[in-house]
Amino acid sequence: MLQNFVPVLILFLFAAAFGLGVLLISSLLGPKRPTAAKQATYECGMDVQPDARRPLDVKYYLIAMAFLIFDVEVIFLYPWAVQFKSLGLFGFIEMLVFLFILLVGYAYIWKKGVLEWE
Repeated sequence: MLQNFVPVLILFLFAAAFGLGVLLISSLLGPKRPTAAKQATYECGMDVQPDARRPLDVKYYLIAMAFLIFDVEVIFLYPWAVQFKSLGLFGFIEMLVFLFILLVGYAYIWKKGVLEWE
């Protein structure tokens, strides 16, 4: 039974050796010119401020969360499209209900102003 997994183990070993080899070669041969801009902390498109009492702008995070939610929900369309003929009218109506719920959620975040970048 274990001999069936030997090719997979060999593939993983080759992949790990290649990845580590490329990292090692690039660290040895690559240019090293550190500057203040390269060493500065960069976090999610905003400059890091040392003052913790400063209010945090959450617009970036709201848009990222909305993108993730709608992106994951759109993934559910692919299996439906593959099985479209076998699902028949019931599957079509269920997908219309699903898309309506998505549209309601989109209208809600639009009305709340999540998509407006100020």
